[in-house]
Amino acid sequence: MSASPASTVPEAEEPSGPRPRPRRYLPRIPFWIQIVAGLVIGVLLGWLARSLELGWLVTTLDEIGSLFVQLLKLAVAPLVFFAILVSITNLRQVNNAARLATRTLLWFMITSLIAVAIGLAIGLITNPGAGTGLTPKDGSLSETKGSWIDFLTGIVPDNVITPFTELNVLQIVFMAAVAGIAALKLGEKAKPILTFSQAVLELLQKALWWVIRLAPIGTVGLIGYAIADYGWDLIGKYATFTADVYIGCALVMFGVYPLLLATVAKVSPLQFFKGAWPAIQLAFVSRSSVGTMPVTQRVTERLGVPKEYASFAVPFGATTKMDGCAAIYPALAAIFIAQIFDVQLGVGDYLLIAFVSVIGSAATAGLTGATVMLTLTLSTLGLPLEGVGLLLAIDPILDMMRTATNVAGQALVPVIVSAREKILDHDAYDTASASPIDSFGDDADDRDRDRDEVRDAVPVTA
Repeated sequence: MSASPASTVPEAEEPSGPRPRPRRYLPRIPFWIQIVAGLVIGVLLGWLARSLELGWLVTTLDEIGSLFVQLLKLAVAPLVFFAILVSITNLRQVNNAARLATRTLLWFMITSLIAVAIGLAIGLITNPGAGTGLTPKDGSLSETKGSWIDFLTGIVPDNVITPFTELNVLQIVFMAAVAGIAALKLGEKAKPILTFSQAVLELLQKALWWVIRLAPIGTVGLIGYAIADYGWDLIGKYATFTADVYIGCALVMFGVYPLLLATVAKVSPLQFFKGAWPAIQLAFVSRSSVGTMPVTQRVTERLGVPKEYASFAVPFGATTKMDGCAAIYPALAAIFIAQIFDVQLGVGDYLLIAFVSVIGSAATAGLTGATVMLTLTLSTLGLPLEGVGLLLAIDPILDMMRTATNVAGQALVPVIVSAREKILDHDAYDTASASPIDSFGDDADDRDRDRDEVRDAVPVTA
């Protein structure tokens, strides 16, 4: 007597719980080690290229670094547009959205004022332009200029194409803000556009992540070319100015920020740096606040800031919050250039520098370099724009620390505002770890998928 196969052979059941991840047979090198290795290799190759006069190596390093920066810039225009648009529409999911936006802008201004005050104080104490051996003849007229007229009239574009082709981030922010506000007013009618925008934003962030993974290689090219082209002798002429910028940024990042966290937000500064460090280290290498923005938003959410608020505050900060590039640097640079050109600055001039730093910081646009902001400051003070040419040679070295300070501030303000408004998840903040930047790529997507699967597998009682 034969039994039916269907009655005797049980069907294989699908395993419950999250799917197992493939085993890694080769250990993954932590990202910070890759970055350090890139720095060391870049310095060695740059020194070798300059010492042996290897023109082909100089060219190769320049091409590698330029290609990495170009890949970052390629994603900037659409990333800024969709990030700002989506972030504004996400505010509808947050209680007291207008209050949060106002408080965010207020803290941007407060921290910028503190940063510019520190920059001015250091410049007045150290006199960075004295004893350098540089003269006005060493400067050259900058091709990139900024003025208040250009700044104010340049916000509104002539058409919708040019800001993207010419990478005018301020105009892109304006168009995105208008589109976001219009979408909020339309309500349900704008839902298809918002769904599309969210999908495009996630696509851009994924593509940008692949570029970020190339940062160690880009570091080799950027650092190597800086050493090969400029050399240590040139860096020595700017030793005081370079030290001033690094010390000023360090005082803000590791002095002012921890003080605000401890006294205003009443949270642990150490926990903040544990959680935010992946974004800070990437900013140091990439020299782009916008390029670092996806990681900055991830670390901000990991520090307990609500996702809906973080998705507004971080993109907004990536284009307007520049304590390094728009506060410390122009303050020191103005003093440096004034001393080279033998121009005496008064109290009124220092107040103008502070005003420009707070109001004009959006001109930096989160891109590599702060030339526009510097020319805006010099033109306001009536200082020669040829002074910009004095600083272009040393700019890549300075920009690393400036951008790291920018990004630290962009993560700091949402934490402060969330803590003050009592919407900060203190449990998430207190458990934030210094996990490597690797955890923000595919592994993070795997964990999100696994978490969702576990959540969906939990039975719900009727």
